[in-house]
Amino acid sequence: MKQIERRLLNLLQEEFPLVPQPYQEIGRRLGLDEARVIKMIAKLKEEGVIRRLGGVFELRRLGYVSTLCALKVPPERLDTVAAVVNSFPGVTHNYLREHEYNMWFTIIGPDRRHLEKVMTAIENRTGLSLLELPVERPFKIRVNFDLEGNNGNNNANTAPAN
Repeated sequence: MKQIERRLLNLLQEEFPLVPQPYQEIGRRLGLDEARVIKMIAKLKEEGVIRRLGGVFELRRLGYVSTLCALKVPPERLDTVAAVVNSFPGVTHNYLREHEYNMWFTIIGPDRRHLEKVMTAIENRTGLSLLELPVERPFKIRVNFDLEGNNGNNNANTAPAN
C-alpha cells in the first residue's frame, strides 16, 4: 500500500472533516484534488481495504435501541438466509462465526417493540429460531489502525459506556 493511501486511511478514521465538501478538505490536507481522493477511496473499497465509510452514532442518545441476534443456519442456506436478514433496514454487522450459532447480526430500531417485530419476521421468513443476546452492560469500542506507524501500535480502546 502506498504511503499516501495510508495517510488517507488515517485521516478517514480519525479526522474526517465535517464540512460541506469533506473530500475536497481531505485532498487539501494530503496535497491532492477532490477527484483523486474520491478515486482512491473507491479503489480501496474495491480492493476490500475499506468495508464501509460512515458515521458511528451513540444509539441510546438518539433514542434508539439495539440487540444482538444469532441464528443456526445450515451451510447450504447461508446465502439465502443472509439475504433475508439483510433485507431489513435496521440490520447491521451481519457476519459468520465458527459456532453452532453461525450467523450473528445486530438490529437497531426506535423501540423494543420494533425489534421484536423484526426478530419475529426474520424467524417467519427463514423458518429458523432466533437467539437474542441483549446487552447487559454496554461498552464503547474504539479501534483505529495507525497505518503510518506514528505511534508504533494499533489503537484499540474498550471502556464501559456511560
